Amino acid sequence: MTLPAHEHALPQTGLVPPPGCPAHAATGPDGTARLYGPAAETDPMGLYEELRAAHGPVAPVLLDGDVRAWLVLGYSENRDVATRSTQFSRDPRVWHGWSTGEIDPATSPLMPMIGWRPDCVCADGEEHQRLRSAVTASLDQFDHRGIRRRINRFAHELIDTFCEAGEAELVDRFTEHLPMLTLIHLLGMSDEEAPKLVQAARDLFKATETSLASNAFVVQSLEQLVRDKRVLPGPDIASALMSHPAGLSDEEVVHHLRLILLAGYETTANLMSNVLRMVVTDPRFRGSLAGGQMTLPEAVEQVLWDEPPLMVCPSRYANGDTNLGGQQIRAGDMLLLGLAAGNMDRAVRPDPDAPVHHNRAHLSFSAGSHECPGQDIGRIIADTGIDILLTRLPDIVLAVPEEDLSWRSSTWARHLTALPVTFAPRAPRTHQFEAPLPTAPAPHAVGVPAPAPEPEAAPAAVPPGPAGRAGAGRSWWERLLWALRLR
Repeated sequence: MTLPAHEHALPQTGLVPPPGCPAHAATGPDGTARLYGPAAETDPMGLYEELRAAHGPVAPVLLDGDVRAWLVLGYSENRDVATRSTQFSRDPRVWHGWSTGEIDPATSPLMPMIGWRPDCVCADGEEHQRLRSAVTASLDQFDHRGIRRRINRFAHELIDTFCEAGEAELVDRFTEHLPMLTLIHLLGMSDEEAPKLVQAARDLFKATETSLASNAFVVQSLEQLVRDKRVLPGPDIASALMSHPAGLSDEEVVHHLRLILLAGYETTANLMSNVLRMVVTDPRFRGSLAGGQMTLPEAVEQVLWDEPPLMVCPSRYANGDTNLGGQQIRAGDMLLLGLAAGNMDRAVRPDPDAPVHHNRAHLSFSAGSHECPGQDIGRIIADTGIDILLTRLPDIVLAVPEEDLSWRSSTWARHLTALPVTFAPRAPRTHQFEAPLPTAPAPHAVGVPAPAPEPEAAPAAVPPGPAGRAGAGRSWWERLLWALRLR
């Protein structure tokens, strides 16, 4: 099910840089490949194979601003770097680039991805265990059946906004919204800035001139959430992090919420888009799924092998001189985990077209002590959401030629920009919102009967506001659904 390298290429659109423009060249002054810019964004998988052919399983690359790093391409080499924390640290302060002036921390768009933060991703040893234990506990508190029920509701509500039209753009109308709504619920958020928050989170992966401002917005929004939860905690990730015995500071809580938001949203949205693209473009994939030779969870694993939602994972730093994949790595060097390249290593996949959907040994969630702790929740969102969509709209077909599909790529990820489909129009389901649990009765003195509960008032109807927008009295969720229906 793997696409050939030429099928990953994007159509050339927009402005074209002048010939020989050094800022847009595929290589730096000394010939080292750039892992950013138009050349790298057009065909990242093709670039990885070129680097593998030229350098073997570990290749020198340049990041934005021509910052030097090593890209690990081999499967076993990726696992080696990911699992040997004594040799390869996650703490960015080990990197020699800070002292050599290779990067300006105040302006570099790489900072949101490689800068040090007080979270478990940037820690090793006992400090990593302390912080990660809080993250794991905050995620494990949720019953998976409860999460599925919430996803079920969100998915049906989203599908109701476009099912009557007989056509939809699934990235904008479904795959980006479902992970967002689920994560907002799990984190404990309810403020109306949530859509802007997630847009900012996606912008961080682009490494553009707006990345620093987007990062600041994310952090400020999560700081407000922590202040709110100090006053009124709830059954959510933010409250669980604050109350964990590990004793996280508010700053540590904020940065772990940032980590969960960034990692969970971007990767799950990309995964869902990639699975649905395979459903509508690859007859073999769709036939295996429809014929029962492959279950939906197995289809998700196949796509995780072929197109990881995070293609390159930052970063590891060498604690000392070592040899890796035939390259001499010096103390303080930066290494990037090439998750997509490692998954396509012929040493573990001699035939890239052979199905591997029964196998979870891919690198898409990294490996070792820093392997993604929220991967099961990501799988639940993808499995449940896609299953509901294909059950309700089993006849979806791609509405444009496959070659017209386009991607937005960065050093770290490749994001499908649109997936327009058509299907037979269907009526929306009857909305059945979940009834809240009854509140616990107030304590009363022994022998004194509790007061009779007051009858619940019927919910007031909220009339729509001016044409093209929701009424001001609506909740954020109702306004989102209203806006989607108007598209």
